[in-house]
Amino acid sequence: MKALTQDVYGTSEVLRIEDVRQPLPADGEVLVRIAASSVNAADWHIMRGEPRIARLMDRSIFGRTGPRQRIRGRDFAGTIEAVGPGVTGWQVGDTVLGEDDATLAEYAAVPQGCLARKPHALSFEEAAALPLAAVTADLCLTQGRLEEGQRVLVVGASGGVGTFAVQLATLRGAIVTAVCSTRNVDLVSALGATEVVDYTREDFTRTGRSYDVVLDLVGNRSLRALRRVVAPGGRLVLSGGGNPGHGKYVGPIGLIARAGLFGRLLGVRVSIPRAASDAERLTELAGMAARGEIRPVLDRTYPLAEAATAMRHLEVQHARGKIVVTT
Repeated sequence: MKALTQDVYGTSEVLRIEDVRQPLPADGEVLVRIAASSVNAADWHIMRGEPRIARLMDRSIFGRTGPRQRIRGRDFAGTIEAVGPGVTGWQVGDTVLGEDDATLAEYAAVPQGCLARKPHALSFEEAAALPLAAVTADLCLTQGRLEEGQRVLVVGASGGVGTFAVQLATLRGAIVTAVCSTRNVDLVSALGATEVVDYTREDFTRTGRSYDVVLDLVGNRSLRALRRVVAPGGRLVLSGGGNPGHGKYVGPIGLIARAGLFGRLLGVRVSIPRAASDAERLTELAGMAARGEIRPVLDRTYPLAEAATAMRHLEVQHARGKIVVTT
């Protein structure tokens, strides 16, 4: 089969489409014929091996000179082609979506526990945009303990996680302020943001306004600056990965470490969600998308042959919502 692979850390230039052995489903796994996948910030972090301190922190993902898994990708939507021993509740022909490794490929063998059923109302492209981004957004708002009527600030509102966070916070009855660039103001307003701060014109940490929940999906501000916009008794949720090529040695891990150590001393409650595949939560979110309660924002779709270009788009052009790769 064809897959997007890499052997050494670097920019999207180290990626290539290669013929590799098609996987076989092991115990508890199914083989999915991938119809669509999407790219996430996690993909470029692994591709670049950044921040470099992460190479020491998680050796299950990061090798010395390149990622341990050669095939890139996390999200997928497709059709089950085969089931391995011990699989229950799934059969050949089921259409599914989920999150696992090595999905920028024509096939992937994935654990049955990561699967959700694809609603008929969603295209494969829309379904592939959901797993990591929508689940992360929902987890962040849950850990922020967001309640109806509260004020929430979403920093990085026009990205993959941010577009879902704005919609989900609005559905929960929150008053949403979105931070984004000029070209994305109309987009986040259409998604439900009551107020938009254009960071190219105004520093959101110096507006004098504060919020019950501050969701930072970028990670390029200091803890003291973020503290200024958290209301008394409010909560700061950190899930930002930084920008490619900036802070490549420590990056947002420094902010997360300082928040964990000093947040309480500065009088701010901090939550640092650990995103992970969650099939139950994904099933609920897919249902919401099928009913039109939330919608995946698709920036652009690329064929698998141009998957490296899709990754470069994510790195350089700061995607509006999600970038999808079809096979």
